[in-house]
Amino acid sequence: MPEFRKWIIVLAAVALFAGLASAQVGTPTGGASGLPFTCGVTNGAVTPTLRAEGYTELTGDIVLICSGGSALSLGSTIPTANITVFLNTTVTSRLLSNTTSAYTPSEALLLVDEPGSSVSGYGPSVAQTICSTPNVGAGPGGCVELVGTVGGNVGVPVVASSISSTNPAGNGYLGTPGYNVFQGETFGNQVVFNGIPVLAPTTAGITRVYRITNIRANANGVTAGGPTPGAVTASLSLNSSTSLAITSSTLTVGFVEQGLSTANTLFRNTANSGSSSGASLAQCSSASITASSGSLGVLQFSENFSTAFKVHGTTTQNIPGTIYNSESGLTIGGINNSVTGTGATEIAGLADYGTRLKATFNNVPSGVSLYVSTRDVTNDFNGGNASGYSGAQAQLVLSETAQDSTTGTLPLASQTTSYSFFNSSAGIGISPVAINTATGSGLAVWEVVNTNPNQLDTIDFALYIAYSANAAANSPAPGSFSVTLSFAPTPSGGAFTSTTGAASSSSLTIPRFSDSLDITKTIATINLCTTPLLYPYVINVNGFDTGLAIANTTTDPFGTAAQAGTCALYFYGSSAPTTNPFISPSVPTGTVYANLASTLAPGFSGYMIAVCNFQFAHGFAFVSDVGARNLAMGYLALVFTSTSRSATEALNN
Repeated sequence: MPEFRKWIIVLAAVALFAGLASAQVGTPTGGASGLPFTCGVTNGAVTPTLRAEGYTELTGDIVLICSGGSALSLGSTIPTANITVFLNTTVTSRLLSNTTSAYTPSEALLLVDEPGSSVSGYGPSVAQTICSTPNVGAGPGGCVELVGTVGGNVGVPVVASSISSTNPAGNGYLGTPGYNVFQGETFGNQVVFNGIPVLAPTTAGITRVYRITNIRANANGVTAGGPTPGAVTASLSLNSSTSLAITSSTLTVGFVEQGLSTANTLFRNTANSGSSSGASLAQCSSASITASSGSLGVLQFSENFSTAFKVHGTTTQNIPGTIYNSESGLTIGGINNSVTGTGATEIAGLADYGTRLKATFNNVPSGVSLYVSTRDVTNDFNGGNASGYSGAQAQLVLSETAQDSTTGTLPLASQTTSYSFFNSSAGIGISPVAINTATGSGLAVWEVVNTNPNQLDTIDFALYIAYSANAAANSPAPGSFSVTLSFAPTPSGGAFTSTTGAASSSSLTIPRFSDSLDITKTIATINLCTTPLLYPYVINVNGFDTGLAIANTTTDPFGTAAQAGTCALYFYGSSAPTTNPFISPSVPTGTVYANLASTLAPGFSGYMIAVCNFQFAHGFAFVSDVGARNLAMGYLALVFTSTSRSATEALNN
């Protein structure tokens, strides 16, 4: 289904540009068409796939191709129309005004006759000239345009600037090219282009082209996913002082699918050879970033479709109709705004950074330090790029919203402490950076700098841990902690809310994303240091009873950290107790806990396993009849060398 849709889109694009190539854009050749003045609405090129997480997704261009109409007299004022685009979700194009009004000028643009493009004709050959009055456009009080000629074709109209007298040589109203770039005003789910000159081509084979671009949409407000993607649709309304008909005024300008793959965006093992359910760490064993014990695994971000990861884009993206596969749209430097409070200059169409990938760490125990690689890796100790690109795919940046320069320089986060282990040949390019997790949470953000829009990209980052074991102080605290993988920035970062992020703004950065489709994975569990003991024979039947003792020997002359903890007693055999396991009181270091089978498991016969949540537990059992008159024996409990995770988890719950 997706491949079929791609081919349909490509064929539609070919048909569109074949049509443009076969006709002159804005170039008169003489002879009237005698047809009504009509405009057909079509997609500008390929209809893009938009990320369902995105608040500011660039929709596909909308193109009106107009023909026919009656000639107007030279020197007369060109009639205008107001063109409104309605989306089925909110418009989030950047506002380029510090004033607040019902409708505010934005980066959304309408271009007349493809100025600056490679399409043949007079219109594409001229420079992009901006109308500076978006509230009225070419209407009264604005950048008024008159009917003029080009190339000596007297009486055949093209758009011209406001010239008030004829040329004595008889060529009549040659003038300079007219205004051909108009700014849209944005409010809610609509963009209004006021005072757009509607000069009929009149000549057979001649078209007038209106391209609407740089409309950003809240794709998160559209239901996505499943075999059939969601859709952002656009409907056009035209109010004109001249007779002008629009056919097919509604079209799809974007398909909506989740940008991050839910199946392949995950936490992987240290070798990056498979998924990981999280590292199992012992509270009593320290971990160091300068040793293999400090490696947790690999954070993997994977695209769900091949253009979900995008680079920043540049100020040279100024050719109408070109697909740049970046976060930026059509950039026209003459339309900008100095943002109040920051002094930053925002250029129409230019994003603030490339796609950013965020790892948010949750419930990190006190005393635990986390570190991430400054760039993408192959595995935890190899900085080579897994996808074989010549440069890095992504680099660690200072924050979610720290802006790139207009020339694309990134606000990089750098290593502040040298780790000798990573200066070896195995660690070139990793340069771990510590994450601030003082509050139990923290984040790392990387910006995409290199992608392949023709394949599904996967980008991996190394993750490390360090802590000093202090079991006596219960540090680090036992339990699991996790990572949430998402695009950035999101409302959880605090720069905006889900409401403000999903609306047009003059101050918020672009792109922006929702938290609603974040992916959370467990990365590690701190387990209490335990000692498992096997009591192979425990009985309380036929007059026999068993005395059970457990010694906490963490107080010793060998420097062991003093620890205290409970023991879980599991009974297996005949008439096992209903409460199983039985959890003992906390056993202080240097003491012995003792009890009877008749108290813990009346009528029981079988074996018992005790799992104590401290090191160096030792056990003893004494079996006898009443008063030890006929039989008495004792034995030492066997110490297991390892336990399953489930036994340890029982103690933690």
